[in-house]
Amino acid sequence: MRHPFRWLLILVLLTPLLAACGAGGGDGGFLGGNTVEVSIAYGSEKRAWLEEAVRQFNAAGQKTASGASIQVVATPMGSTDSMNQILSGAIQPTVWSPASRILLPVANDEWGKRNNGATLVDENAPLLVLSPVVIAMWKPMAEALGWPNKPLGWSNIAELSASGKTWADFGRPEWGPLQFGHTHPDYSNSGVATIIAISYAAAEKNRGLTVADVQNPKTAEFMRNIESGVIHYGESTGFFADQMFNRGPGYLSAAVLYENLVIEAYNRDRYPYVSLPVVAIYPKEGTFWTDHPYAILNAPWVTDEQREAANIFLRYLLDRPQQELALRYGYRPSNTDVAVGVPITPENGVDPQQPQTLLEVPRPDVLSAIRSIWEQNKKRVDVMAVLDVSGSMEDEGRLEQAKAALRIFVEQLQDDDGFGLTIFSDQATVLTPISPIGSRRTEVLNRIAGLTPRGGTRLLDTVVEAYQELTVTPPGQRIRAVVVLTDGLDNRSQRSARDVLDLLRQDREGYSIKVFTIAFGGDADVHLLNEIASATGAKSYVGKPGERGAIERIYQDIATFF
Repeated sequence: MRHPFRWLLILVLLTPLLAACGAGGGDGGFLGGNTVEVSIAYGSEKRAWLEEAVRQFNAAGQKTASGASIQVVATPMGSTDSMNQILSGAIQPTVWSPASRILLPVANDEWGKRNNGATLVDENAPLLVLSPVVIAMWKPMAEALGWPNKPLGWSNIAELSASGKTWADFGRPEWGPLQFGHTHPDYSNSGVATIIAISYAAAEKNRGLTVADVQNPKTAEFMRNIESGVIHYGESTGFFADQMFNRGPGYLSAAVLYENLVIEAYNRDRYPYVSLPVVAIYPKEGTFWTDHPYAILNAPWVTDEQREAANIFLRYLLDRPQQELALRYGYRPSNTDVAVGVPITPENGVDPQQPQTLLEVPRPDVLSAIRSIWEQNKKRVDVMAVLDVSGSMEDEGRLEQAKAALRIFVEQLQDDDGFGLTIFSDQATVLTPISPIGSRRTEVLNRIAGLTPRGGTRLLDTVVEAYQELTVTPPGQRIRAVVVLTDGLDNRSQRSARDVLDLLRQDREGYSIKVFTIAFGGDADVHLLNEIASATGAKSYVGKPGERGAIERIYQDIATFF
C-alpha cells in the first residue's frame, strides 16, 4: 500500500475512539462518586488474560490513597495502530501496553518531534508477560526440513521461497507449495518483528544493525525472497493462527506467530479439527520477545491520581496469582518467582529452553530504513473492487460514503499494484480491468466520483465473474483479492448461493483468491456474505451507514492484507 511510514509519520483516517480508551482526561479521570478511571490501550494478543485480570481487579474494589475507587477500562488494539492513535491524539489512554518494547523508542522519537523533545514513555517500562516470536510450522513439514536435528530459520524460508520448490521435492506432494504468512508491519507487532529479524538475518548479525546494512542490496534480495512466499498480510496475528489451525496445511505451511498461540493449537475446545501437530521454530538467526511493557504515559491528560491508580493495577498484574493465570494462557511470567511450567512444554510444540539468540532493537532511523526496504520488496496485489450501485444505495447516502472510502483505498495502492473496478445493479459493468494503478490512478478516482445509484442487485453472478477474472494471474505470484460491498439481497443473478459457495470452496490453498465482503446496511444478507468470505479464507465486515468513519475503517482493515 502506498502510505507513509505509520510508525514515524502518522496519517489518521479513522474516527477518534475517544470513549473507548478513556480519552479527553479533562475531568482528571474521575467517573463520579470519587472513582478514578485507568484506561489502557493494549496489544490484543493478551486479551483473554487481561480481560479476566481486569474483571477480578474491578470486582475487588481497590482504592487510591485518597480513597478513590479504581476502575480499569482496557481496550484491545493492534500495537502499532494504538501507537498511531495516541500520537495523533485520537485516543488518550492512561497506559499503553503494546505487544513489544520495540515500539517504545519509535513512539518517543515521534512524540519528541511533535512536543519539543518530550518523552512519552519510559523505554524501560515494566514488563507484564513474555512470549517469543516464532515461526509456527506443522511438525511433519518441519521434520521434512530436518528439524529438530537441524536448526531452522529465516535463511531456510528465503531459500525455499526463492527456489520454486514445493513439498513434492521433499516427498510430500499432497502438501502443495510452500505457503508462508506474516502480519502487516504497519499494524501489527509481529509484522514489525518479522521484517527486523529478516534484516538481521540478511546482514548475518544479531545486534548493531545499521542503515548501511539494511540498504545493502543483499538485504533487499533476502527480503524479496521471503516475501515471495507470503500468501497475504493482515492486521492480526490471531487471525493467521485461526486460519492456519482451522484450515490446515493446505492453507498455510508456516506463519509468524507467538509461542502462546502455538500452545493454543493444542486446545481442542478452541481448535477441534487440527489435523497435524504444530511446533514452534525459534529462528536460528535470532528472534524477539513479545514482552508486553506497561507504559504509563507522560502525557498532559494523565493526572497524578490516574498515575497512582495505574501503578496499583500494575502491582496487581505482577502479583503471583495474576502471573500464574498468565502462565495458564501460555505466557511466560515476568515475575521470576513464578517458574515456567505447564503448558510451556514440548508436548505442546514449544521449548522452554528457547530462544537461545535474542536480537537487539534497532534505532528508529534503522527501523525506518527496514520499513522502506520491505515496502519495496513486499508481495504485490491484484485486487478487483466490486461495488453495488443499485437504487437502494441512494438511501442514507450509502453510495457517497462507499465512494469516499474506496477513493482512499485506491490512493494508498502502490503504483505497480493491480486494481480493477466492477459495478453492478441490474447488470455488471467492468469499468476498468485489473492492471497497474500508477498511470491510471486519477482516471479511476474520477470514475468512482461519477458513480450514481440505479437498478437492482446482481450480486452473486458479479462475484463469480470478478473471481474468475483473477484466475488469469497464476497462484503465488501476487496476492489476489476481490473486495465486494453491497447493501441488498440478490434479485438479478442466475446462480444460486449454493452454486457460488461450492465454486469458492474448491480452492482452499493460501494462495487462493480471497473474497472480502462488506454488508453496508439495507437488506444485505450478512450470513451469506460471511459464508462467501469464509469460504476463501478472507474476512467479512458489517458497516453502518451514517456512522462516521465506519466504512473507511473497513476498507483500511482490508488494506492490511495487502
